[in-house]
Amino acid sequence: MELLYVENHGKRRRKMKINPDQDDPPSTAMEHLPHEIIHDILSRLPISSLVQFKCVCKAWRALAQDPHLVRFYLSTTTNNDPCLILHCDFPIRNQIYFVDFAAAPDQGKDKVKRINVPFWPMMPEFDVVGSCNGLLCLADSLYNDAVYIYNPFTRNHVELPKSLKYPDQEVVFGFGFHPKTQEYKVVKIVYYRNGHSTYPRARRLVYPQSEVQILTLGSPKWRSLGKISYQLVRRPSEALVNGRLHWVSRPRRYNPARRLVSFDLADEQFREVPKPDCGGLSRCNYHLVVLRGCLAAAVYCSYGRLEIWVMKEYNVKETWVKEYSIGTYMPKGLKQNLDRPSKIWKNSLNGRVVRVLGLLQDGEVLLEYKSRVLVTYDPNHGKFKELSLQGIPKWFQAVVHAGSLSWINTPIDT
Repeated sequence: MELLYVENHGKRRRKMKINPDQDDPPSTAMEHLPHEIIHDILSRLPISSLVQFKCVCKAWRALAQDPHLVRFYLSTTTNNDPCLILHCDFPIRNQIYFVDFAAAPDQGKDKVKRINVPFWPMMPEFDVVGSCNGLLCLADSLYNDAVYIYNPFTRNHVELPKSLKYPDQEVVFGFGFHPKTQEYKVVKIVYYRNGHSTYPRARRLVYPQSEVQILTLGSPKWRSLGKISYQLVRRPSEALVNGRLHWVSRPRRYNPARRLVSFDLADEQFREVPKPDCGGLSRCNYHLVVLRGCLAAAVYCSYGRLEIWVMKEYNVKETWVKEYSIGTYMPKGLKQNLDRPSKIWKNSLNGRVVRVLGLLQDGEVLLEYKSRVLVTYDPNHGKFKELSLQGIPKWFQAVVHAGSLSWINTPIDT
């Protein structure tokens, strides 16, 4: 790995190469540069290169773990192409892959890397609860018991304390960080029954009881926040904006409208967020996403068309704007398994055939089709492009991830 830095002095330009293979020790070469310049150079590296950088020598390793560099590196990732964690549980065991779009801009080779999970024997089946500041939250999908915080690049991991468990429960998770309190928190919303039913379809009914449990990372035990009045869709929180986690509520018998529900990680209160006036948010076929730091809703419309609404000013209903309208598209990798392509829009889970992941640096929209294909959409020309990446699994759940060398005790200033 070779780093190149260019200094401008009027009309003169001086190039400085930092090469681990040169005669001088790399730590000596780095000492010739101010820390501000070093941080600026390293912040431009993809995370896969930064991991290699810390393995050169002790001095470079210490530099890569500098809290100031960690904060600066994370602050620059918002302007770069998003990285992805691909969670695959097919065909046998859970596996995690990392997609680094910045590692090889012109080719698919080496963009997809498999990541070993060090605590796999203790937790063979898990769900990715969420990603925040380079940290993943993984929860046991078999017993709803063990929860781990894991940085896939430093390989640091910690098992969280066990929480109260009910014999018949349905769990909704959330994981996030609040910039003001500088605290990471895991939220566990438990729905459970008072008794047992002999009816075989009873599990399809809404669980009548609930309890909200929360853990501040670094604390020895979970705290109970009491009941929740909302029935949330059973999947992890889909958007972390302004220090708030966001979910979609289930329709209820006497109140069928679905609601956008937030949880403030600072005051630990649930609140409703105003929805856009697009009509589709009362149905089940929509999901939440973060676009350029704003809360956004991807709504399915008739004939497979997808609308993306963005809330420009948080919690202000009038600032919802329809920014994208994406037409029907069928990736080639899915067509071969369908007799009638139009059925894919009706038969998928909760109508989620295509999921919006984020925006690329060039303004294209990154999409995931039926957990099998990654596609980019150019809104300026209305063009779709399937991403052919070597080593990508056949089935996966994509999670937007900011690769970093941070850890729990590293405060993040935003």
